[in-house]
Amino acid sequence: MDWVPIVFVTFKVLVLGTGMFFAIKWHYDQGKKDKDKEKEKRAVLRAAGQVAVVFVLALAGLGVFAFALLRTLGNDLPLP
Repeated sequence: MDWVPIVFVTFKVLVLGTGMFFAIKWHYDQGKKDKDKEKEKRAVLRAAGQVAVVFVLALAGLGVFAFALLRTLGNDLPLP
């Protein structure tokens, strides 16, 4: 029998087993924490709002940049 599948399957089982062990341990430890949940929710919502605002501003800036570049290059882009 070829030795390559045996080595690879053994390695795969060890890596996935270790990963599952640490994932379960991490989730168990997170459940035991007694932090202020309301404070964490506010922080997450504030960060998500900031990311959304930055994304919208970047998208608007990209649109203005593209419009200005195309106008400079001579494309006819009338506003509706």
